[in-house]
Amino acid sequence: MPISRIDLADARSPEALVKRILQAEPNLSVPVPIQELCARLGILRLEDLDNAEFEGGLVTDAKRSEGTILVKRGGEPRRRFTIAHELGHFLMAHHVPDQPGRFLCKSSDLLRLTAKVGDQRQRREVEANRFAGLMLMPPLLLRGAMAAFREPDLQHVLLLARDFAVGKEVAARSYVQYHPERIAVVVVGNGRVQRCYRSLSFPDITCAVGSPVAAGSLYHSGPHRPDIASDIAACSPDLWIDVKRDLRAPSLYEQVYLQQNGFAMILLRLEPVPEESAEERKLDEGWRYRFHSGRR
Repeated sequence: MPISRIDLADARSPEALVKRILQAEPNLSVPVPIQELCARLGILRLEDLDNAEFEGGLVTDAKRSEGTILVKRGGEPRRRFTIAHELGHFLMAHHVPDQPGRFLCKSSDLLRLTAKVGDQRQRREVEANRFAGLMLMPPLLLRGAMAAFREPDLQHVLLLARDFAVGKEVAARSYVQYHPERIAVVVVGNGRVQRCYRSLSFPDITCAVGSPVAAGSLYHSGPHRPDIASDIAACSPDLWIDVKRDLRAPSLYEQVYLQQNGFAMILLRLEPVPEESAEERKLDEGWRYRFHSGRR
């Protein structure tokens, strides 16, 4: 692999780093050989991390001339994301460790997508996660893999997770981001909302993190078979999004995928409200006027 640290000079953001790597490696294979990339970019060793409190870590010198990545034992997709996350810390020189020469990252750090204003540590973790997601599922390769997909379906997420050797949630985040339709994926743990990922065109989800999944959701309409995505079914849109009064409600669809240990993913697909004809709009406006004015 011809990539070297020289190719990454002056690239400070996760996006710039990944862009430079892909320019130097235009024929990068899928799944991305992340350990080979690490070796080429100055990571001398990968070592097991025997600390229940942390998921991964990085040991390096002040000049980042070389480094060792520490990674907790576990499934290969999880390990790959942890390795990519720590590589991101290594390559971004402005990432300052909590302890001199040593980064240690918890599971919650590897899930972080936003940072509190002024919290530099959280910002570093967000950037390392962006790097890991982009590096393991490069947009160009991801779009190519998604070209054959049509209607949104959680089966696509499972295929992407398998082919790119990433976790299902990592695949779901990228799937939502690059799918052309208005979709969202809700991660559920023991019946409660854990995390929500939505496309830019999908409205805010009204179910707060930690709240139970609404009783009317397809999630409760099982029995669902573990590790098999359900059929897609229509649901009431006000279960998940704010439906404005006096406006025609959009059509919302759900699909459920039960995982292990009480976890599940729910795919939401929102269809746009069809355009009203001039005659329908006139009748509707007349009805609203009579309703609000009290006329009959």
